[in-house]
Amino acid sequence: MTVAYPRKLNKSMGARDILKQVVSDRGIHLMTLNRYRYSEQRSCKDLTDVIEQLNGQPPELVRDLSHHISDESRHAMWLTDLLVELGADVGTPPGSSYIDEFDRLVDREFFDPQRNLEDGIIAALAAINVTEKRGCEYFSAHIHALKEAPQTEENIKIRETIERIFPEEAGHVRWGNRWLAELARKSPENRQKVEQAKRKYIAIEQAAFESGMDIMLGAELRRVGKLLDIAETMPLWQRPQYLMERLPQTLLAPDLQMTRIDLAGRVFKNPQMFMEKVVPMFLANLNGENNKNNKKQKVTA
Repeated sequence: MTVAYPRKLNKSMGARDILKQVVSDRGIHLMTLNRYRYSEQRSCKDLTDVIEQLNGQPPELVRDLSHHISDESRHAMWLTDLLVELGADVGTPPGSSYIDEFDRLVDREFFDPQRNLEDGIIAALAAINVTEKRGCEYFSAHIHALKEAPQTEENIKIRETIERIFPEEAGHVRWGNRWLAELARKSPENRQKVEQAKRKYIAIEQAAFESGMDIMLGAELRRVGKLLDIAETMPLWQRPQYLMERLPQTLLAPDLQMTRIDLAGRVFKNPQMFMEKVVPMFLANLNGENNKNNKKQKVTA
C-alpha cells in the first residue's frame, strides 16, 4: 500500500530548515504556535462535521472520532494556556490558512458519507491521516529546533508543551493507518479505492501546505500546477468540473495577495528582519530549485 509522507516545500526546504528559522525570532515563533492552536481548535469542528455526516455508522468509527476530538481539544487548550501565559495573540492567525485551502481543494461531492458510506469513510480517513502526518513532522522538527536553541525559560515551556502533544498526534497517525489498512483488506476494489484516496489527499495536502508558505513571484502559477497534480489523481470524467470550479480563485489567489500586503507592512516596519529571516529562506528555496534543474540537465546530458 502507498505510504504517505509529507514532502518538502518546493522539494528543497524541510521542516527542520523552516523551524530553525522560526524559533530564532520570537514574533514568528509565537505566531507559529498560534497557528498550531488554531489548527487544533479547528480540527475539533471538522471532525464533528464528519461524525454528523456518518450519522452513527459505523459506531466504532464514531467512537474513535469522538476520542480524537477530545485529544485535539486538549491540545488546543494547552496551546491557548501557553500563549496567554506568554502574552501572545490567540486570535485568528493572519495570512493564508492551510485549513481553509485544504477545504477549498477537497471535492465535497465525493467526500460525503451520506452519498456512499464506505467511499466517504475512506475519503475522510485519508484526509485526516495525511494532515496528521504533516502535524507530526512539524511537531518533531519544532522539538528538535528548540533543543538546539538557547535553553531559556520560555523555550523550555514551549518545548514541554509540544512534547505533551506530539505522542498523541503520532497515535492519531497510527490509528488512521490501521483503519485504512482494514478497509483495504476487505476487497481488491476497496484496496484500489484506498490507494486512490491516499494519492488524492497527499496531492491536496501538499498544495494546501505550499499555499501558505510560497508567496514569492510566480506562486500563482505554481498553485495552478498543484491543482493539476490533484486533478490527475481523479477519474478523467471528474477532472474538468473540478478544475473549472477552482481555477479562477487559484489564479487570482486573494489570500496570497493579502499575505503579500501583510508581509510588505512588516518589511516597512522592520527591514532588518526581512533581510535576516525572509531573504535567506527565499534564497535557500531558490538554490534548491537550481540544484534540481542542474541535476536534470546532467541526467539529460
